Amino acid sequence: MTTTRRALLSSRFIDVTIYRVPLIALLTEEGRWVMPAVTIAVVAAVVVVAVLVIAVMAVRRRRRLQQRFGPEYDRLAGEHDSKRRAESELAGRERRVRGLDIQPLTSSARAGYAQKWAAIQEQFVDTPEDAVASSQILVVAVMNELGYQAEDPGQMLADLSVEHSAVLDRCRAAEETSRSVAAGTASTEDLRLAMIGYRALIRDRVGEPGARQESATAESAPVFEPGDVNPDRHAMRVAGT
Repeated sequence: MTTTRRALLSSRFIDVTIYRVPLIALLTEEGRWVMPAVTIAVVAAVVVVAVLVIAVMAVRRRRRLQQRFGPEYDRLAGEHDSKRRAESELAGRERRVRGLDIQPLTSSARAGYAQKWAAIQEQFVDTPEDAVASSQILVVAVMNELGYQAEDPGQMLADLSVEHSAVLDRCRAAEETSRSVAAGTASTEDLRLAMIGYRALIRDRVGEPGARQESATAESAPVFEPGDVNPDRHAMRVAGT
């Protein structure tokens, strides 16, 4: 190879872009591309910055999911034995719910559901098992009208966790009690707690405005709080008495 040819080869270079940072690689006399030390340092710095950015984004994502889902985040992390898997599932729930056509209830729908709920609470006095079953049916009707797919209880709870994590544990317990009712194994305490769980969801979804439209009879319907129900399942405190 002539001296002129060598000079031409050693003077050739190429622009390389890594993470949008233009770098220069030189062509040696042997025909190999090499990067100067300064180029290597810049590449290393870019990689470090990228890793830090990804780490910060992951921490922020984790905190956001923990704040949004509360105990549900911890439950899934324990169930999967992995925070990363839990976060992946919760992010999937968010994407799914964004794809649903969730619409608020009309005023007339709120009033109608509030009246049905008042009647179910009164039903609990004589037939608590039937009241719990009716509560589940009412919840499914409310959730379907809102735009959720409530036929699958597990999916409904997963969807609810995105925007209504505060009532999720009570709703999950209520659904478990409903299965116990169907199997004939629910205790009086189970039934009472199921009503509390369904009431939390009804109030959260139907809201207080509908409750204010109830009749005077509905306003005096039974309320179920810890300590309200005596060992005799038919004895309970009625609001305002």
